[in-house]
Amino acid sequence: MLWLMTMGRRLNGVYAAFMLVAFMMGVAGALQAPTLSLFLSREVGAQPFWVGLFYTVNAIAGILVSLWLAKRSDSRGDRRRLIMFCCLMAVGNALLFAFNRHYLTLITCGVMLASIANAAMPQLFALAREYADSSAREVVMFSSVMRAQLSLAWVIGPPLAFMLALNYGFTTMFSIAAGIFVISLALIAIKLPSVPRVEQPSEEAAALAQAGGRQDKNVRMLFIASTLMWTCNTMYIIDMPLWISSDLGLPDSLAGILMGTAAGLEISAMILAGYYVKRFGKRKMMVAAVAAGVLFYAGLILFHGRTALLALQLFNAIFIGIIAGIGMLWFQDLMPGRAGAATTLFTNSISTGVILAGVMQGALSQSYGHASVYWTIAAISLVTLFLTSKVKDI
Repeated sequence: MLWLMTMGRRLNGVYAAFMLVAFMMGVAGALQAPTLSLFLSREVGAQPFWVGLFYTVNAIAGILVSLWLAKRSDSRGDRRRLIMFCCLMAVGNALLFAFNRHYLTLITCGVMLASIANAAMPQLFALAREYADSSAREVVMFSSVMRAQLSLAWVIGPPLAFMLALNYGFTTMFSIAAGIFVISLALIAIKLPSVPRVEQPSEEAAALAQAGGRQDKNVRMLFIASTLMWTCNTMYIIDMPLWISSDLGLPDSLAGILMGTAAGLEISAMILAGYYVKRFGKRKMMVAAVAAGVLFYAGLILFHGRTALLALQLFNAIFIGIIAGIGMLWFQDLMPGRAGAATTLFTNSISTGVILAGVMQGALSQSYGHASVYWTIAAISLVTLFLTSKVKDI
């Protein structure tokens, strides 16, 4: 209760603006992402191969652009202005999808705009980290609560997206997403601060660079572990709706219920993780999260009833809720003075996981059936548990 009161006192002005911007940008993203494959297949008329190619090209372009922007943002310029520029590109991207139905245009201009727009969220979290550091606030709790806004957005966004797309059309849905990005852009311009870069003395800068070099092994190992975590999660998200209907004979609507239940539980997991991380440390929290993931994926192999699948979402929420919040902070702590690069590296581990998951899930389910997907996920999660335990605690 004490930490809730403390956060309540702090969540005013700038802090409230960070929360609101994260939530609104999350909702706008959650309107577009869940319905993208449906849009490409029904509205654009793309065949399954071209739908998959779009996801792959989009993810690769996003990684390249975000890395380039992260390097520039950590060394020069105003990070707030960069976020505003990315939001402006997000508006253009949403409007392009609202009024264009040509695949070649979408996979070129659309992917270019989306790759810049997708950098807005990691840059927003990097700005929040810098502001919290400069104002001597509680970084972990603030970041965890801010990250919980994205989970809340994903509780609301997907059902709203399908309701808008199926009842009012994709043009309406993408236009509403564009409008939300416009409001976010205005809030960023009016409410969010520009955090001045602290010039490091030459000796201190050299020490930081040397520390960063020593941490490279840990950063690489954490990146691989994080990539595998998100590979497991994405393979589950892609395959689960098909698996429960074709193999388990359960209603299609159960997929949405399972995703919504997990997203709702993730909020509590994120906030509690932010509260207890000082007591247990980031590595122990992350190892516990991955262990919960191992139990979740093993449970999917063993239990196939509706009630059991709903109960297993608790382990799923612990897994995703902790790695989504603490994982990003772990990258930042391992890369001192490079908040933008660290946050982008975390988000790129998610993108890389999406690329791997798409290829692996498609090949496994087509060749060996849906059950093979979950045996593979369980095996990958065990490898991830080992790698995570070897990363240095900070």
